[in-house]
Amino acid sequence: MASLFNKFQDAVRVLAKSPTFAKYRRKLQFEDDINLLFMYTSYNRLGKDAEEADAEEIIDMASKASFTDQQMQVQENVHDQIKNFCIAMDEILLPGSAVPETRPVKRAELSQRLKDSIGYSLDVKPSQIPQGEAGQGLYLNGEANVGAVIALYPGVIYSPAYYQYVPGYPRLGAQSRCLITRFDGTVIDAKPWGYGGETRELFDGSTMQDTRPNTGMHSKPLENSQVRCDGEVLERRNPLALAHFANNPTKETVPNVMVCPYDFPLTEKDMRAYIPNISFGNAEEANARRSGSSWFTWSLRSSPSDESNVPVLKTLALVATTALRDEEVLLQRPPWHTSADEEED
Repeated sequence: MASLFNKFQDAVRVLAKSPTFAKYRRKLQFEDDINLLFMYTSYNRLGKDAEEADAEEIIDMASKASFTDQQMQVQENVHDQIKNFCIAMDEILLPGSAVPETRPVKRAELSQRLKDSIGYSLDVKPSQIPQGEAGQGLYLNGEANVGAVIALYPGVIYSPAYYQYVPGYPRLGAQSRCLITRFDGTVIDAKPWGYGGETRELFDGSTMQDTRPNTGMHSKPLENSQVRCDGEVLERRNPLALAHFANNPTKETVPNVMVCPYDFPLTEKDMRAYIPNISFGNAEEANARRSGSSWFTWSLRSSPSDESNVPVLKTLALVATTALRDEEVLLQRPPWHTSADEEED
């Protein structure tokens, strides 16, 4: 599969040296990521019987399809994979539609049974990265093909309207490896999720650190009475809700996954328990137009859902960029994934 992308990657290297890319590096890097995700996830959708001609056709489509069309196709491809994951989880945990309670399956057993169903699951154990700060690492058990969604990024989602409530604000990402930022400015804090749990239960982010805003750092602080973190009944045993344990590669190693923005439609009620995220604050307030330094101004529509009336959770998934088999998951985070500094280009 890698050889089929050499032509495209050569074009990317040429683009990276151009003055235009240097000036708009952040925007073009995001568009480049979507282009790659379009190819990887579309190839995965073809299944194991895909032929080289199919891959060549996808590469040709990637060079012709508009950025918006590619975004929408990536969302569809990823959503279909996650939907299949949810179906597999239901088959393991739900004894029947007439019985709402889930089976009392321990997390370790659930992980093994998921691997038996979809071919892989995840483990957290000491990283092989020779860095003092690496600590725990994320490992894939089993086999996953190129373009497979292998992990979900769990935790509390903050829209830019609520940056001041993110632990560590305004140095987002500087104090916690659990914080990550989407290109559209949405911040996700995985610390409240931790390793998950042993049951399906109400998750409200109550393990969060003090989220009172530092009013000295913000021109228009929100009133505490306006802020809430509504809980949801989520499957805390979710074997794939461990993306925050993925480490960066060293100079001697290469990443084998990439971050993919995923807008989960809240209309998919049957899937909701397996999406390991909740939103911080008032949804109506977050969607309203606001002035002040807490909002970003983007030069392109950063999410297909931005022009849709369907309510979504703006979260993240990890997508395999190569075939994986019983190995540590390594993620190279682009600059915006560790910073929400609106002064950046």
